[in-house]
Amino acid sequence: MTSHYDALETRSSSEREADLFKRLPGVLAAAAKAPAYAERFKGVDLTSVTGRAALAKLPVLRKSDLPAHHKAAPPFGGFVASPAGSFGRLFTSPGPIFEPEAAETDPWRGARAVFAAGFRSGDIVLNTFSYHLTPGGFIFDTSARALGCAVIPGGPGNTEQQFELIEAYRPVGYSGTPDFLKILLDAADRTGRDASSIKRAVVSGAAFPKSLQEEMKARGVDAYQNFGTADLGIVAYETAAREGLVVSEGIIVEIVRPGTGEPVAEGDVGEIVVTTLNPHHPVVRLALGDLSAVLAGASPCGRTNMRIKGWMGRADQTTKVKGMFVRPEQIAEIGNRHPELGRLRLIVTREQETDAMTLSAETATPADALRDAVASTLRAVTKLSGNVTLVAPGSLPNDGKAISDERKND
Repeated sequence: MTSHYDALETRSSSEREADLFKRLPGVLAAAAKAPAYAERFKGVDLTSVTGRAALAKLPVLRKSDLPAHHKAAPPFGGFVASPAGSFGRLFTSPGPIFEPEAAETDPWRGARAVFAAGFRSGDIVLNTFSYHLTPGGFIFDTSARALGCAVIPGGPGNTEQQFELIEAYRPVGYSGTPDFLKILLDAADRTGRDASSIKRAVVSGAAFPKSLQEEMKARGVDAYQNFGTADLGIVAYETAAREGLVVSEGIIVEIVRPGTGEPVAEGDVGEIVVTTLNPHHPVVRLALGDLSAVLAGASPCGRTNMRIKGWMGRADQTTKVKGMFVRPEQIAEIGNRHPELGRLRLIVTREQETDAMTLSAETATPADALRDAVASTLRAVTKLSGNVTLVAPGSLPNDGKAISDERKND
């Protein structure tokens, strides 16, 4: 049995980078046909965006801002040049955010993800993601069918009818949330129904803690995690190596400092930003609001693309202090004004029934003058006074947190 979906997965990293950034200027030109992207790219020579440093200078598009854009200029906020009728399916997600599905064989780029989980052409797959209005069900349905699998469109819930289908069709694969997989297996054990045909699973949409992973394995199901969004499809997927998630081919993933578009050092935790290379529906520097970090080196499974650690929390740490909003991008601005600083973390507490904040800043050159200057910048940027503590490099956790709200919600 072949281990890889195609040769793209095992090409050299340099070959992949060259291919991605050779294609990128054409994709940016296609994106610029949409009025919202045209405005964002104003004054930029798109033909010069042929590397990560140049890409990092383009503005990020925050996923949290999409509902406002879509409401102001329905349906796609001016970010899609192609008419809605040129797509295969049209969806909505809470917000609302409106998502088009390209009329292609594998529009969400998920076939290689289900292949990595052990699914093969001719397998029968029970898909329990929702097919109603949102793209989740269709993301995994089209991915499995692009691989040559037959799909049972089960959707979530209704376990009794699910068991009728399982016992009749004997699916070897499952796609859905890990929670519903456990519900199905528990209900089968409790009611004496036979779900033993399910041996492999791709799971997403909910936490998959180590304890549940071990339980699934003990019950004979080899389950693999996928990370994706309704806007983009599959971004990264787990392989047999079980060491992080391998980024999908055909997209560019950056890890940036929360609240900014500035890439972090390899291994540092930051916000996931994705650029897709589909000229029919390009997405440029979409900041997902999710935290992760790059794993060094190639996966032992032989795939050579970037690996990320998986979901590590949310990047939007905006909090209110003394009635004023304090945002991660403000903390990043303080760092920009003082390049001798490393990681920064604003800690918000309550002291004598009032809000208080302390900025911890890593630096190799601590001095009273620097501390006072940073305190002045903190006040100028946030319009709030706070203490500043200078700490040694490497003292602060590498968890992507710019703001830590430690007030108790009594």
